[in-house]
This record gives sequence, structure tokens and C-alpha cells, in this order.
Amino acid sequence: MNLPRTIEWVGGLDGHVALIDQTLLPGELRIVECRDVATMWDAIKRLRVRGAPAIGVAAAMGTVLGVRDYLEVDREGFLEKLDDVCQHLGAARPTAVNLTWALDRMRRRVRAAPSATVPELKQALLDEAQRIRDEDEAMCRAIGRNGESLITEGAGVLTHCNAGSLATSYYGTALAPLYTAHERGRRFRVYADETRPLLQGSRLTAWELQQAGIDVTVLCDDSAAALLQSGRVDLILVGADRIAANGDTANKVGTYALAVLAQAHRIPFYVAAPSSTFDLSIPDGSHIPIEHRDPDEVRRGLGALTAPPDVSCFCPAFDVTPAVLIRGILTERGLIRPVNGERIALAVTNGA
Repeated sequence: MNLPRTIEWVGGLDGHVALIDQTLLPGELRIVECRDVATMWDAIKRLRVRGAPAIGVAAAMGTVLGVRDYLEVDREGFLEKLDDVCQHLGAARPTAVNLTWALDRMRRRVRAAPSATVPELKQALLDEAQRIRDEDEAMCRAIGRNGESLITEGAGVLTHCNAGSLATSYYGTALAPLYTAHERGRRFRVYADETRPLLQGSRLTAWELQQAGIDVTVLCDDSAAALLQSGRVDLILVGADRIAANGDTANKVGTYALAVLAQAHRIPFYVAAPSSTFDLSIPDGSHIPIEHRDPDEVRRGLGALTAPPDVSCFCPAFDVTPAVLIRGILTERGLIRPVNGERIALAVTNGA
């Protein structure tokens, strides 16, 4: 693929984070620099960087930005500073478990080095953040290999929101099997839901699939039922922001509706996500916190007023698809099928 990396650390400990500002796509491809934790928090909150795996990487790198200027030498003070930074970053977006997963991993890295000096701990955190980024890309490529057989010659594949390279360090989750199949010469068509209200499907998914040379067609979200009824779709493949222990899956709002439609039309519905997206601490989807966005994202869309300026809006960023509607979950360790608590526990702890 010829896509730029979504997020990278540039330089040494005194360096910065470079990330694609996804709020400007598809009109402009701009790389922005984050040099402090406040800028990173804002980038996560305002969706300049988005997608559960990419948010996790951003949080890890943001941790480094937040503690590197700590000038004292006492370890306890440094740990307090680290906890403050992690708590601040963790509040940016509550649904994507990769964010808290990455922050917890950064904390564990420090606590695993009880004799390290403060400068050594800072370097250890940078090393860990870069490992998280590199591991994420490796997991995405593995998801592509594990799922490419689902993408048959001439197939029609429907996806929702953006679970591609832009949502990860590189290569994507739900789009990874498409990229792998395309690299192996397979021909197919992708249908990308527009994904209201912020249009991640039309702005981001369609853009990166076109960049990769993959045939893609955009449709309004409310056209999905008609598309499935037409018989043009053989498979629905989406990403995830958090997966409960029983397989209930939170993803961009509108995903649940697609899963119901898929069942009605007997079309297989698959989820793709790395193991870091599973949250085995919650039994089912009712325990997943759902982020609610600014009502102006509905009232004003991408700037234009499309509803009365003071009208009430229902604006959840995510919904939860019950496990019973999911044919299988693709991970870097293999395909989880059937989707149930026993198979998930085995896959996440020992490999699918």
C-alpha cells in the first residue's frame, strides 16, 4: 500500500508525534505534530486521530509527552505524574478499550523496573509506546492474513465507518483482509456506508480504498437495507471499539442495525479486531460505556446547519451488536467462531 503511516513518533525522547489529521480528509492530507499532552488529548477528543487501535497508540505516545519534562529525580513523584497524565488521557474518549489498555500497559512498564532512574523510566516509556505501535501494525497484518479467504473472487463486501489503515497504526482491522486479498490479485467490490453524522465511511474509508486501488462505492446509511435486498452483498465486515467477554461488540453507531439487516437477509456478519480490543472484565455489552457526542455534530453536520439550532439530538457515538448476530470475530490469532464466552476466553488467552 502507498498510504502514509497514521501515527508515528519522530526523533528521540525530545521528539514529537506526527499523525494524520483525519478531520481534514478527503480534501486535504495534512500531518500534524503533537509536542505536549494537551495537544494529544485534543487530537483524540476532536477525532484528528480515531479508531480504537490508533487511539491506543496515541495514548501511549501521549503518556511520553506528558512525563518527559518532569524535572525532579524522585521516583514516587514521577509515578504520581504518570498517573495524572494517564487519567487525563483516559478521559478523552471512554468507549474504545484500547485507550485504557495502552495506558495500563505503560503503567505496568514503569512498575516492572523498580530500580530504574527517572531518566531511564522516561526512555522505557518511549520504547514501550513504539512497541505498542509496531505490535499493532503486526496484528493488523495478521488479521489480514487470517481473513483474506473470506473475500472471494467477485464478492461484494459492505463495511461501516472506518476500520482501515487510518484507524490503526497501519493496514487496518476490518479492511486488512481486503488489502491482503487485493495484494493477491483478487477482484471484488467494497460498499462503504457513509456513516453519519461525521461521515467516516465516505470521508475516510472510501479515500483510503481508492488510494489502494480497490473498487469502492459509497452509500447513505439508510440505503443499506436496499443494497442488501438487491443481492449485491455477500459479506459484511466491520471493526470494533470494545468486545465484552460474551462477544457483544461496540462499534460505530449504525453497526447494530447492519447486523439485524444481515440476519434478515442471511448475509454473514463478521467483526475484525486485535486482542487488545477484548475486555474480559465485563460480562456483556450492557456494561460497555457509550460515548455521547456534541449534539452539534448532528445539528450542524460538518459545518452547515441541517436542523433547528436548538433542537434536542440523540448522538451516541457507538452502539452494541449482540454476539448472537455475529458469525465470527477475526483476530491476529485466528477466527473466533462460534462467538461465545468460552471460545473468546480461549482465543484471547491462548490463541484462536
